[in-house]
Amino acid sequence: MSKKKRNFIIVTVTILLAAMYSVSIWLIVVDRTSAKYNMIKLDVSAVPARVEAAPEEFDIQLSDVKMHYAVYGEGKPLILVHGNGRSHEALEDAAKYLANDYKVYAIDSRCHGKSSATDDISYDLMAKDIKEFIEQLHLEKPYLMGHSDGGINGLAVAINYPDLLGGLIACGANTTPAAFKAYFTIAVKVSYNSSHSKLDAMMLEQPNFTEAQLKSIKTPTYIVAGEFDIVKLKDTAYMAKTIPNCKVAIIKWGDHSSYISKDGKQAYALAQQFFPTL
Repeated sequence: MSKKKRNFIIVTVTILLAAMYSVSIWLIVVDRTSAKYNMIKLDVSAVPARVEAAPEEFDIQLSDVKMHYAVYGEGKPLILVHGNGRSHEALEDAAKYLANDYKVYAIDSRCHGKSSATDDISYDLMAKDIKEFIEQLHLEKPYLMGHSDGGINGLAVAINYPDLLGGLIACGANTTPAAFKAYFTIAVKVSYNSSHSKLDAMMLEQPNFTEAQLKSIKTPTYIVAGEFDIVKLKDTAYMAKTIPNCKVAIIKWGDHSSYISKDGKQAYALAQQFFPTL
């Protein structure tokens, strides 16, 4: 073996070992940090089978937009809200499991899915849409479960309309764009394009919830994030400490979507941890 080839192998192996060591240290740090905020693993062993019946789909005219939504199951009303750039279909698996115990209203937010596109979009406007949706359908203290932007929408509803919801699970929500991990912010800026410019801009500029706003929340709230979420865990912990009587959990080995939009069983298990206790 030539000296050049031997040196190349030594350098490559050294780099790989250093990378493995760094990743191991990083995982240990993340694991210990997450454990401070009630790290859990969701038990899906008792989750019932999905309700496979096709949902009924409707449009409802609100003051600013036509909102599209799908309805699954029967029971206590639960509004399911998707993340940025998605539609109600992103949470279909979760909806079909939740339909065992709830009447699930899976909505398309304004400028998403089959709902109307508008010039203006903000979390406050989407919260207003949810309020009008609840009022028009005469839903009594519905639960709300939101993923990412949907979780932020839920927090905006709880802040702006304090007596509207019976309970809120906010998954992967953030109080400010500064709470995103740097790699995600960079990725959004790099992929920024005209077709999603309003949605990308909203993520990069909103929300900006104040401490006073979070302290004003009266809705029973469960703040949830994945152990490897795109949101910094310190922001998740800040929300949990600031919102009165708030419950918090970090999903072990979870990312931003693994336990909600990618796995309906875990979404059901999460809901059953919280809503039946209210």
